[in-house]
Amino acid sequence: MEFAELIKTPRVDGVVLHRPFLPTVEGTLCLTGHHLILSSRQDNTEELWLLHSNIDSIEKRFVGSLGSIIVKCKDLRVIQLDIPGMEECLNIASSIEALSTLDSVSLMYPFFYRPMFEVIEDGWNSFLPEDAFKDLESMTDEWRLSEVNKDFSVCPSYPPLVAVPKDIDDETLRKVATFRHGGRFPVLSYYHKKNGMVMMRAGQPLTGTNGRRCKEDEKLINATLRPGKRGYIIDTRTINVAQQAKARGGGIESEANYPQWRRIHKAIERSNVLQESLIKLVEACNDQSHNMDRWLSKLEASNWQTHVKEILTTACLAAQCIDREGASVLVHGTEGTDTTLQVTSLAQIILDPSCRTIRGFQGLVEREWLQAGHPFQQRCAQSAYSNSKPRQEAPVFLLFLDCVWQILRQFPCSFEFSESYLVLLFEHAYASQFVCRLFLRQLHKTVSLWSWVNRHQEIERLTNPLFEANSLVIWPSVAPQSLLLWEGVFLRWNRSSKCLDEAYEEMVHIIEYNKELQNKVNSLRRQLAQLETEDPLLQTP
Repeated sequence: MEFAELIKTPRVDGVVLHRPFLPTVEGTLCLTGHHLILSSRQDNTEELWLLHSNIDSIEKRFVGSLGSIIVKCKDLRVIQLDIPGMEECLNIASSIEALSTLDSVSLMYPFFYRPMFEVIEDGWNSFLPEDAFKDLESMTDEWRLSEVNKDFSVCPSYPPLVAVPKDIDDETLRKVATFRHGGRFPVLSYYHKKNGMVMMRAGQPLTGTNGRRCKEDEKLINATLRPGKRGYIIDTRTINVAQQAKARGGGIESEANYPQWRRIHKAIERSNVLQESLIKLVEACNDQSHNMDRWLSKLEASNWQTHVKEILTTACLAAQCIDREGASVLVHGTEGTDTTLQVTSLAQIILDPSCRTIRGFQGLVEREWLQAGHPFQQRCAQSAYSNSKPRQEAPVFLLFLDCVWQILRQFPCSFEFSESYLVLLFEHAYASQFVCRLFLRQLHKTVSLWSWVNRHQEIERLTNPLFEANSLVIWPSVAPQSLLLWEGVFLRWNRSSKCLDEAYEEMVHIIEYNKELQNKVNSLRRQLAQLETEDPLLQTP
């Protein structure tokens, strides 16, 4: 199929563009195979270059012979194009709808993009499993790099090389893969240099209603335990959901077969629930009623901040088991490609200071999201404005970035990168000229996002000027007053709305007041504790 077949009207003059916070621009609208372009052909006037893949939905409006197209983007931006002539407007709208919903991977823009900058560092050769394993080898000799999945036949969502316990051979791994959802047998996610404890991730065990057992699986995860030590299995599903999974062939690790492991269930939502939450959140942020109470009510009803809290709480639990309890951890949900990755990657942000650097964070995203098989193509196919019925869409990666932003805000000097870095990754996850191994095998035909990010001028833009290297573990607060709405993503296109500004300021005041109140309470507690130690009569019975 040729792009020309989908473009009914390639060019229209006299189009007026309306964008948030910018003056209107009149110019020529052009449609190409991958871009919607508007140029005024005037000096010092910024052109609009919008990827069709960034368009979530469009709306058409007509007043006489003048037509308007409201373009709603996956990065949550909303723009309006006023087009003279009803036929031209209908043709442009029809073409945009067709070009923004192409499913063929070979027609995607990264395969056509040719960089206008000098590629100094090839991103495809950065953060290879072999290089990461060299760092692991310098700390321990208890692990090896297995090629059991070199042709993707054992697990299609794992990379060709995975780190596994040294004493476990490839044949054992193949047997374990048949016992885990999607073939996702337990693999190393993180090694804690401080005490040698590890974090692994996997898919759920396929025990089914008959209580199927796999001794090879038991052997594999027990191989990570030190003598006399117990481990924790963190299941990101409620106990009821996990039990119900047995009827569909899934299940949980039974205490009888895994006596050295304690199972903990922490409920993290995924899939349609998260997509609906994002839609409600964006609807609240776009509320034009100028009613603060209504806006705050809508914000709370979206449950977005609740999801952020659930994920951070579980990540803190995993980090606590490893660092404070001195225990190894296995994390899984159902598939092991969504909530599991949120928890393992955030736990590493908490535990490992290298993950808070620009390159370290790239390595984390590469290992725990891209190489670990998160289905970006399905999860990011739609954003908050799509009129299509959600299928497998869910803002899983956006929630992870939101959680990172919450930690960054609480520890502003411990991160080498700024908020802009997180916003950039959000935008490129939904629509990009680059590829980050998201779902493609033909990588040699594309340009890596890291090749762009790691240029000197881009590094300078994304660097946090407050950064001071912090080698300590950082423990974020998950108290409701500590978690804020991520204004840099959800309010950046509509901060001019009066009700949003008033509501956000009110929220900040409430949070600051709560912090002051909490500080006073803590101070009084310390004073009381001091008095109790000095006067036995004041000691609490």
